[in-house]
Amino acid sequence: MYGSSTQIPTIDLDTVTKPISSARGMPGLTYTDPQLFAFERDNLLGKTWAGLTFVSELPLNGSLLPVDFMGLPLLVTRTNEGQIKVFHNVCSHRGMTLVSEPKDQSRGVRCPYHSWFYDLDGMLKATPHIGGSGIHVLDDFSCAENNLKSVRCHLWMGIIFINLSADAEDFADFIGPLEERWAPFMGPAGVSQLTVPSAQGPIAIEVTANWKLAVENYCEAYHLPWVHPALNSYSPLDKHYNIVAAKNMSGQGSYAYTLCDVAGTELPQFEKWPEDKLRHAEYISLYPNVLLGLQVDHAFAMILQPLAADKTIEKLQLSYLADGAESNNYQVSRDAITESWQQVFGEDIFAVEGMQKARHSPGFTGGVFSPVQDVPSHHFHGWVADQYQAAQNQ
Repeated sequence: MYGSSTQIPTIDLDTVTKPISSARGMPGLTYTDPQLFAFERDNLLGKTWAGLTFVSELPLNGSLLPVDFMGLPLLVTRTNEGQIKVFHNVCSHRGMTLVSEPKDQSRGVRCPYHSWFYDLDGMLKATPHIGGSGIHVLDDFSCAENNLKSVRCHLWMGIIFINLSADAEDFADFIGPLEERWAPFMGPAGVSQLTVPSAQGPIAIEVTANWKLAVENYCEAYHLPWVHPALNSYSPLDKHYNIVAAKNMSGQGSYAYTLCDVAGTELPQFEKWPEDKLRHAEYISLYPNVLLGLQVDHAFAMILQPLAADKTIEKLQLSYLADGAESNNYQVSRDAITESWQQVFGEDIFAVEGMQKARHSPGFTGGVFSPVQDVPSHHFHGWVADQYQAAQNQ
């Protein structure tokens, strides 16, 4: 089982799970220690549904996409029928890494070491010269028993989610509370109405910070006036509210999201969105590593791809309704929205990187919380602490 043998330093987390007025955050070591980074892969991200990458990064049938998941080599394939599958990027023969670069229109996966060949469903199909020169099949060797090792996956809102341990709750139960929360805005069709522009792939932002800092920063609106003055001008702090939506999600919402007025954008809108809430927007951190935003005329998803204890790639993807994703009539509006969110997430870099540097200081002992402004961030810290404690008690 993932994480069952991982040994970590003893960490006192009792103060993290206290009520917000007396709680302290996760200690600095959990943001800086490489051993804890591996522990979190196996016991926090690996035991639930984590965002891996976007479907849009495999635009064609026959696409292959290698992804580093916190040091674990994974491979995403898009079959000739368009199905998305995830495997460990490891040859069954001698453990060679199979795919190092993205590929399109591939018939399958050929190992660069001894040329063993797998189809896009991960089935081992050819073992050249396995029995000696010119002998490609052995009676006592079963290809069917040596297929690629698959990883449980599910697609939602263009995101490829994975569950490494293979024993997480059904994805429908995992995502259900969020779908229920957003149903009054989206209507019964939900996220199926959203389309990603074919000409715009995900936007990648590299930050020298631990993945958890990006989550807790996104959870709260407290920093808006100082870090995001432009955003605060059309979605001000005093128009925001805290969200604790379920055990695995929290965030913030706005009663006054008016970028469309400020930037002059005009895009198709959700047909079922309530007329009295056209300026509402919500920003949800879906634990462990997916950040979501919903507005009346577009949505976005950000996958946090942790590369090391102090390095994370933030991948941002925008999506639109009806012909809002492709029509040239909406190009100016799409550009304005893209520019706006790039600015917002770019402004956050100094904050998360500044917190990362301070996590090395003996003067940092977890920090405290604003009982009013930091409710969502405190909830995330509690979730992280709960996962740590559950793993340590096994």
